[in-house]
Amino acid sequence: MDECRINPCCQDLTSFKVMDVLERACALEKEGRDIVHLQIGEPDFDTPECVKDAACKAIRDGRCQYTHSLGIIELREAVCAHYHAKYGVEVHPDQVLVTSGTSPSMLMVFSLLLQPGDRVLLSDPSYACYPNFIRFTGAVPDFVPVREEDGFQFRVDKVRERMGEDVRGILVNSPSNPTGTLVSPEVYCGLAELGVPLFSDEIYHGLVYEGQERTALEFTDNCFVFNGFSKLYAMTGWRLGYVIAPKGYMSRLQTMQQNFFLCTSSIAQWAGVAALTQAGDDVERMKAIYDQRRRYMIDRLRELGFGIKVEPTGAFYVFANARKFTNDSMQFTFDLLEKAGVGVAPGVDFGPGGEGYIRFSYANSIEKIEEGMRRLEKYLGGLK
Repeated sequence: MDECRINPCCQDLTSFKVMDVLERACALEKEGRDIVHLQIGEPDFDTPECVKDAACKAIRDGRCQYTHSLGIIELREAVCAHYHAKYGVEVHPDQVLVTSGTSPSMLMVFSLLLQPGDRVLLSDPSYACYPNFIRFTGAVPDFVPVREEDGFQFRVDKVRERMGEDVRGILVNSPSNPTGTLVSPEVYCGLAELGVPLFSDEIYHGLVYEGQERTALEFTDNCFVFNGFSKLYAMTGWRLGYVIAPKGYMSRLQTMQQNFFLCTSSIAQWAGVAALTQAGDDVERMKAIYDQRRRYMIDRLRELGFGIKVEPTGAFYVFANARKFTNDSMQFTFDLLEKAGVGVAPGVDFGPGGEGYIRFSYANSIEKIEEGMRRLEKYLGGLK
């Protein structure tokens, strides 16, 4: 058989290394090994009851048909109300496109705006899948290093140096995956003044333990905001997200949705309405527990010799400097998994600037985290 003919845009996609870790961890569990999972960014909480009840009611009420391609008006209005109440920004429901998670939103927005040879500026380190979204359109991810001593913040002067006519946008993620840090208002202002769209991934909004997250919409109308329900509401499997976009782009995005996805699950959308309007107490309960885990993990990792110059204050990750122990985060990660039964994420998965770091997730019970730290301590003792 002739070799399969593959579109170069697909050929150039790289694997998501944390998923490689997870799949190996699952294989070890099938062999009978006990694995502590600190590698994956998925809430360990159950979806709030009010959300599940709303989904069941939607089924009972027969709300199981196609919806408006932009999403049901009740959910789009709830999104607008949420952004107004929390950030004081005005968003019209016709600016909201509901999607099956945030990933389809990114794929559609980047496909709409980017052409081969265009550049998108993004931080190094940053979420591992961003470059693949950009490369899939033929555009080029252009990494701007961010430093631990700067709290992994963009330095606007360094971003300005990278600007050119081929730059079509700047990708911002706050709170950040993998670092758990927040973009400051000063940085938002500086980036907004550079005159290109901001692509703002706000999926971890709400999961902030110190300080206050800000939306890009507070600083510019020239932005595309990606958000969803997976992280804050423990709804990863529901596949529900949305993009807020300038009105001038909405008709094209709607046409793409109609052609490629038709609409988002009607049942998930009604669940999303309940999440935004009824699940506040559940969110606060989960946040308090995350914060307890966060503080414990930071203290424990520092005791073990990991470097954490700036404490993460959002999401559910600690991006720890492991250069005292290794300069090969991939080897360290898989060795730790095989020998100690602890799954973590290699820093290099998040860009060249992540090499020498390890991302630990505290989206697991405090008991599991404590056990993971005990195993990690024993493993590190064997390296000496």
